[in-house]
Amino acid sequence: MKLLYIIGIWGYTLLIRIFSLFNPKAKLFINGRKNIFTLIAQKINPAEKHIWFHFASLGEFEQGRPVLEKLKALYPAKKIIVTFFSPSGYEIRKNYALADVFYLPIDTAANAKRFIAGINPEMAIFTKYEFWHFYFKELKEQSIPLYVISGIFRESQAFFKGYGGFYCNILKSVTYFFVQNKESESLLKSIGLNNVTVSGDTRFDRVYENAQSPKQLGIIESFTGSAPTLVCGSTWPEDERILSDLPQKYPNWKFIIAPHEIHESHIESIEKQFSVNSVRFSVFSADPKALNAKPQTLIIDNIGMLSSLYQYGKVAYIGGGFGTGIHNTLEAAAFGLPVIFGPKYDKFQEAKDLIAIGAAKSISSTVELIDAFNAFSNNQHAADAARKYVEDKKGATDQIISVITKSDQP
Repeated sequence: MKLLYIIGIWGYTLLIRIFSLFNPKAKLFINGRKNIFTLIAQKINPAEKHIWFHFASLGEFEQGRPVLEKLKALYPAKKIIVTFFSPSGYEIRKNYALADVFYLPIDTAANAKRFIAGINPEMAIFTKYEFWHFYFKELKEQSIPLYVISGIFRESQAFFKGYGGFYCNILKSVTYFFVQNKESESLLKSIGLNNVTVSGDTRFDRVYENAQSPKQLGIIESFTGSAPTLVCGSTWPEDERILSDLPQKYPNWKFIIAPHEIHESHIESIEKQFSVNSVRFSVFSADPKALNAKPQTLIIDNIGMLSSLYQYGKVAYIGGGFGTGIHNTLEAAAFGLPVIFGPKYDKFQEAKDLIAIGAAKSISSTVELIDAFNAFSNNQHAADAARKYVEDKKGATDQIISVITKSDQP
């Protein structure tokens, strides 16, 4: 199985190299790892101890960010290393002020040994998932504590199958697991891993903090005015098609579309679908005359604003539910916005919870979307339930910090 793992890693890397010839994201993946060890050597002093955080992408960064920032506040002299697997995380957070940020070199025995020697971590913290055999093995061999925070496991994963011995051994390198739910705890214990606590999801801490002191966006205030607003976050073409009829049906509402991908062809597609009285954010913010036109739909053509946009909304639509799965519902719920999303949400416990308390609805058609929108357009109970759900679930960060800052494990 180890040989298959190695073949899989090299096969994946080869495919990315091929895709990099015509795919911008794949090109960033490859180019970002060129001369990576030279870059690390230039920035990091291996004689000093560091705290290493690894994130798959941007969502995991925001999830683990409360733990990172709490550790930095407790130990301001400590240097923090952040690595990303995906360009969508690295490219947005590469200038993050509290850490030195790098791409994670591909998981090989040589890379793992060289990387860990180069950054000299006193602990490593992985958020939610990504279990790399050689990195985990090297950390264990050097007796460097390794923590998985906000972990979540499902019975369908290879760790819990009869053929999953190799993958199960990867998990045995982890010093301690902080998981989101009882199911994950039970699954880990079923394979003999008792070093686990149900601490919850650190995303609740992150979105709660953001809702308490969000970044103020004067341009968005100018756009929304006093009108009720539907904020559509991380949308994909399938979402946008189903949303496109709403502006004409609800002329007294404002609509903000923040797509998951902002490449030019996608933005142009949104403009065609929302052709009546819509404007790009870049145009609206640069041209004072655009305000006089009183546009009804604002298309966000940049990355990084979404978590602050929800403060101006009354209802939220979360994209991804017609594809591989919905995006972050908690950012909206923290501001007291009832949320609507597509049918593919079964892997997201928070989505199920929000539906159960009347703060979310899943839809599969335009008719269902309109019904859900009408139900939430003036529903204070749903708004209060969404906000309370987030508030009641926060606290995972403090629980994790209390353990990893102790010399002995529980």
